[in-house]
Amino acid sequence: MRLLLGVDLGTQGTKAVLHAADGACLAESFVRSQPRYPAPGAVEEEPADQLASVIATIRDCLAKSGANPSAVAGLAIAGQMAGVIGIGADAIAVTPYDSWLDTRCSPYIERMRQHASAVLKKTGNAPSFNHGPKILWWKHERPEVYGRVAAFVQPAAYVAMRLCGLNADEAFIDPTYLHFSGFADNRAQRWDAKLCQLFDVGLTKLPRIVSSESAVGAVTPAMATACGLRSGTPVLAGCGDTAASFLACGATEPGVCVDVAGTASVFAATTRDFMPDVASGILGCGRSGIPGLWHPYAYVNGGGQNLEWFRAAILKHTRSFAELDAAAADDSGDADLPFFVPHLGGRVSPAWPHLRGAWVGLHWNVSEASLFRAMLEGVALEYAIYRDAARRLQEDFIVREIRITGGGEKSAAWNQLKADRLQARVVTIERGGGAPMGAALLAGLGTGVIPDLKAALPQWIAFGRSFAPNAATANLSQRRARRYADLLAALHQWTADAP
Repeated sequence: MRLLLGVDLGTQGTKAVLHAADGACLAESFVRSQPRYPAPGAVEEEPADQLASVIATIRDCLAKSGANPSAVAGLAIAGQMAGVIGIGADAIAVTPYDSWLDTRCSPYIERMRQHASAVLKKTGNAPSFNHGPKILWWKHERPEVYGRVAAFVQPAAYVAMRLCGLNADEAFIDPTYLHFSGFADNRAQRWDAKLCQLFDVGLTKLPRIVSSESAVGAVTPAMATACGLRSGTPVLAGCGDTAASFLACGATEPGVCVDVAGTASVFAATTRDFMPDVASGILGCGRSGIPGLWHPYAYVNGGGQNLEWFRAAILKHTRSFAELDAAAADDSGDADLPFFVPHLGGRVSPAWPHLRGAWVGLHWNVSEASLFRAMLEGVALEYAIYRDAARRLQEDFIVREIRITGGGEKSAAWNQLKADRLQARVVTIERGGGAPMGAALLAGLGTGVIPDLKAALPQWIAFGRSFAPNAATANLSQRRARRYADLLAALHQWTADAP
């Protein structure tokens, strides 16, 4: 038996999974992250803690499964995508992990936004709380530390380098991260000298770009002892955690879309074309873990979190999610349903940071159930805007199917609303999904254990319940999508005009 290890260095914690070549999950392990908040706006993690969490979860998976370490053919690590770690010449961190949640780089976002069109055209993503502004923050705010940085990497690459004993010259990034870089020609899969010159960032500070399934090294004897692995176990580059999640949903063909119904609500398409959304700034566009595919995407920051807020702050925990979901399944009053704006923390796709949430169109017949249903619908209507943005970029773009993962997939009312408002089939995932599994798939591809990824996916992924769109709701859905888009524009103008 040849086994595959996949690890996700996520925001909430580190999760490792051990899979057989046929997709069977033999063991999994989780260690919660240890963020710290040393100053206003600062969110950091200790890279040594991240390394320790990976070692601990790998060791735990092997212990739980009783697997022979020699049976592990390889491992790959996925991880948080938009933050950075600065490493010295010896590949040891000289900065903490500057998290994607850290907002100290805000002034440098504004600086890069002076050239936002150039950045977006090349990278596929507008400047935000991601690599470019963060690197500029270290350059200008901590110049003495910046001078010691040999390369900036992401947590997954940092841990892989430590496992393999690599030096800074062997620092790497895989293409799924490049849309967050601020300095890459993503289509050409290389660093862009003009962008680097524009912001005075030396190319020497940027790691080499390698394919997601390529081998970057092998586990050293010391690290093998710590992890319980065989010395020399191959380590593959892996990819960003979001890209790994899309891969684990089987988004390997154009038209297959993914809905990550978690704390944030993420909608991603799959295309063969690089689609930088320069006109509207709604969509980012990142590379898939599968060469030749791209994921135009956008998200509601807190789409799922809003539901917990409603249950806790408004209903005082008097009703369970299951009760609310059952009550919200009634669509008979949709023509008079209030509109809900889900951007309680500001809109991010595009960046309208001052926009806030609202119910609009309240009347005396509104109930708890209809308020909750309006909240579910708000995300579906936002997704319709994302879909339409993709259509403007590519005339023949279609939504063949939406595969849903995350805690929100348990909501039948939400799934049906998404199917109706987008007029597309929504499918839940019964077995599989998740970034650690996506990383394990890449480990299998890179080691040859999985020679054909698309052929292997039916063994690894089992789909659950399917929600077909109700054609009778098509006209209503179109009207409500138009009204919702108009409402957002009006509220955006209103907040922009605020003193």
